Amino acid sequence: MNAIGKISQTERYARCVETSKRVRWDVEHDVIRGRGFDTAHKFLPDGLTLADAFTTLSAAEKRLVSQIQGRTYANIFGLVERFINAKVLELSEDHWFGDQVALEALVRFSDEELKHQALFRRIDAMVGDVLPAGYRFDIDPNGVAHAVLGKSTWAVLGLTLDIELFTQLHYRQSIEPDSDLSELFKDVFLYHWKEESQHAILDELEWVRHDAGLTAEQRDRAVDELIELVGAVDGILQVQAKADAGYFVAICGRAVDAAEAQAIEAAFLKAYRWQYIHSGVQHPHFGKVLSSLITEDQGRRIQAALATLQ
Repeated sequence: MNAIGKISQTERYARCVETSKRVRWDVEHDVIRGRGFDTAHKFLPDGLTLADAFTTLSAAEKRLVSQIQGRTYANIFGLVERFINAKVLELSEDHWFGDQVALEALVRFSDEELKHQALFRRIDAMVGDVLPAGYRFDIDPNGVAHAVLGKSTWAVLGLTLDIELFTQLHYRQSIEPDSDLSELFKDVFLYHWKEESQHAILDELEWVRHDAGLTAEQRDRAVDELIELVGAVDGILQVQAKADAGYFVAICGRAVDAAEAQAIEAAFLKAYRWQYIHSGVQHPHFGKVLSSLITEDQGRRIQAALATLQ
């Protein structure tokens, strides 16, 4: 990041365009390649599923948890990319009659997000072909997008950068090194990571650019809205943790009493809060960018809110 900081903003947009052209991929030709999923393998690594939190489960049952969480992982990304794409298209208007390199970078960003949504719809269907019926993901992407986009651009960009950064962290630190994962599932997030790496740079550029035009009062309200968005994300995670735990109990092939079922649901929620909230806000670069934009008091408000999501 130090080297990146020494080049101009226009050059940073240009580099994102160049990389976008170089790494561009096709869902079927490059990612799927005629393959299917094999339930003999995990889909998500233990570092993301928090497998150790599922203390009553066997190794085979923890593998099933990884497959359920893997399906939800794909669906959550498809969900958030709906509002991210809408916001990117909105931001592109600021560059229509200005920096055309920045405009191209954002147009490419949007195009790639549409492709990613198609990829994750494909993955959901393919996982559905190998897991038992009964899985539910009833969260409406359009409804979520409308709610998120009702918040300030500053808050939405803060949440978006958080998401783009933890995507990279998950792949590099957990998914790529795990030799026990499904090779197809690893490839899905390898190719996703290749394009998301540019998106994180663009998120930061747009967030800092937008922040420069705010008053102190507008920024303070935006901090509250970022906290509200994180709370809304947690609400989604609570709903899905309950659904996924219920699905696991229904298909695991043995009796699960009420106390164990409650513990399994708590473990799902703990894993989801780690995946979609804490792993991002603890990312060093996210902290660096956020702290450069806010006051110490605003930072304490954010940390206090996060502390309630344990």
